[in-house]
Amino acid sequence: MTVWSTVGYLPRVGWQDTYDLVMSRRLSRRAMPLCVLLTGVLTGALIHATSAAHAHADPSRPRAAERGPVVGLLQESATARLQSDGSLSDVVGLSKSDVWAVGQEDVWEAWQNRSVITHWDGTTWTEMGIRNDASSAGHLRSVAAASAGEIWAVGDGHDGLPYVVRGNGSAFDRVSVPQLGSGDWLGGVAAVPGRMVAVGSRGKKTLVVTSTAKGWTAVEGKAKGTLYGVALTQKGDGWAVGDGGGEPLIMHLAGSTWKPATVPSVAGGFLRDVFIDGPKKAVAVGGVYHDDGKIVPLVLTWNGKRWSRASVPDRYAELYGVTGDGRGHFWVSGFDPEHPGQAFLLRGGGSGWRVVRGETSAKPRTVRLQAVTHVGDLTLAVGHVVDVNDRYTDVVERFQPNTSKTGGTTVRTDGAPTKR
Repeated sequence: MTVWSTVGYLPRVGWQDTYDLVMSRRLSRRAMPLCVLLTGVLTGALIHATSAAHAHADPSRPRAAERGPVVGLLQESATARLQSDGSLSDVVGLSKSDVWAVGQEDVWEAWQNRSVITHWDGTTWTEMGIRNDASSAGHLRSVAAASAGEIWAVGDGHDGLPYVVRGNGSAFDRVSVPQLGSGDWLGGVAAVPGRMVAVGSRGKKTLVVTSTAKGWTAVEGKAKGTLYGVALTQKGDGWAVGDGGGEPLIMHLAGSTWKPATVPSVAGGFLRDVFIDGPKKAVAVGGVYHDDGKIVPLVLTWNGKRWSRASVPDRYAELYGVTGDGRGHFWVSGFDPEHPGQAFLLRGGGSGWRVVRGETSAKPRTVRLQAVTHVGDLTLAVGHVVDVNDRYTDVVERFQPNTSKTGGTTVRTDGAPTKR
């Protein structure tokens, strides 16, 4: 294990709730009402938005990593060294030495949990404070980078209002959005030069909040549902994904209007994140609830004309975040309940989808990778590890093509690729 030096995520009503339910088991021991948790720390955390968080410049294709089990991947486990009970919810990379992650500390303290913004410069993780912050954010769920000098994050504040943060890389400020009020919820954010979009819900309906040079707009959807992830392109195209009340929900941005898209009918399905690879390629990930309480992984792909369901290897898995290299190769972060102690990702390309597992731990633990980003030949996923005493530790997993000059643990993909 290599430790780097240094200084939630599930649908709101959906697989983020899986995280909430896990936490509620500990709450019973602390005699904390469940309503406190739901309205405080992790309201809606399950379906995270990372996604648009992945609006970064397209890096070069990681050719070596795409050769599958022949070459293998190098895994390094680390931590951003957050304080007690810390978890990272989302990550976005502009380069291998310019990576931003957000999350929270003290996840069990509903009214005292603290938001986190931290930066990786290739050597060290450094936490950043938030100015103009009277109430203090409780939980930041999503982060996006329009450029190195324009970083956005969204989540919850302890004042009961959605929390929007903007930074220039060296300082961050809470942004007042007059169109937002108590009861509004933001789960995902995306940004490109000239436009920021945050998505979530207002009551039982979808909510899309946009910032441009002309100001702010907040549009409540006509249909019921919650949006958890969003992605944008510089050409003005965009996708937002979520839960339509027991069915996957996808909305498409064309020009300045968001409209519901036609998606495969999947009872019990929901989507948490989306990545755009071009006008004819996008991937959305989430899950499908079964009556036994288990979640089946759900991957939908866009071919320029329609969304279709892809076949993935694992029977049961929770998928949280998706990223890509801009050249038709994708990475999905998540959790495998049959191998809870190992970091879990899916890697997809033209030949189908493979499972990538991290190093096996000698001690019992649960590893959830809630978001993932890809820059150069580096795939970096963040989340948390929970030990047998329900203590949370933030985790940063990096995967790169293995070379004879690099140290670390070599991992291999499982089995033959699953065709889409």
